[in-house]
Amino acid sequence: MGGDVIVRALRSHDEMLAVEDLSRLVWPSSETDIVPDHLCLAIAHNGGLVLGAFESDELVGFLLGFLATDGESPPELAMTSLKHWSHQLGVHPDHRNKGIGLNLKIAQREFVLGQGVRLVTWTYDPLLSVNAHLNIRRLGAVCQTYVRDAYGTMRDALNIGVSSDRFQIDWWVTSHRVEVRLALSREPLELSDYMSAEIQTLNSVTDSSNGFITPGESIEQPGSSLAMVEIPSNFRQIRSEDLSLATQWREHTRKVFEMAFDASYIVTDFVIEKGKENPRSFYVLSYGEATLG
Repeated sequence: MGGDVIVRALRSHDEMLAVEDLSRLVWPSSETDIVPDHLCLAIAHNGGLVLGAFESDELVGFLLGFLATDGESPPELAMTSLKHWSHQLGVHPDHRNKGIGLNLKIAQREFVLGQGVRLVTWTYDPLLSVNAHLNIRRLGAVCQTYVRDAYGTMRDALNIGVSSDRFQIDWWVTSHRVEVRLALSREPLELSDYMSAEIQTLNSVTDSSNGFITPGESIEQPGSSLAMVEIPSNFRQIRSEDLSLATQWREHTRKVFEMAFDASYIVTDFVIEKGKENPRSFYVLSYGEATLG
């Protein structure tokens, strides 16, 4: 693990209280989004995981996950469909962009490998480019599930005002894809590589007068083995300054991703334009990729 960050499992009541305090900084204005200390303790002592990331003894990040089964009503015995559900990952606002989230996920992978679990799943907002870069690009997770309004009406300051649609992603922790992405053993393709190959982009965008990009009206059906979907790189700023445009982006990307997933496409990469103040961001989708796990 890089830098001066130390990641370790948390087990004590005082440590869980510190997680509560950090959660209030990560998800401000909504006490209902804070997992209470007693539940964190129950998870940590019963097959789940509460990780803490520390810089100079200060808790600057945490991760909470627990054992679950794959599917709402799995037909198999629980043991055959066992997975790890990664419920929350939060980093102190003053310590972001330091690789702390990556360090927490790497430690989580080591933990679930020790339990003999191959699959970790979680949700995130598909319009958040920073999260997409970590989850899809860096960790090697994939997505073929779009969940409308996954958490209903959310009241924290980061999510209020826009429906809580989410990607539910699959992180096959023993797969070659994940090993390659974590080890950086192969140079990943960049946006320029996909553009030069003339990969089809399923949606169109236009520039607006306030400097934000606006989703176009047209959505194309995918017609080859690869396709791309463009999202804004600054959705959080859009949401805080132009709620109407944020809603347009939610409805637009809901249509395009549901269409692509219904056509057996899977999100397998995420790329951002390099060297630009306002970079373009794209998901890359592959058709019917079966070697996910």
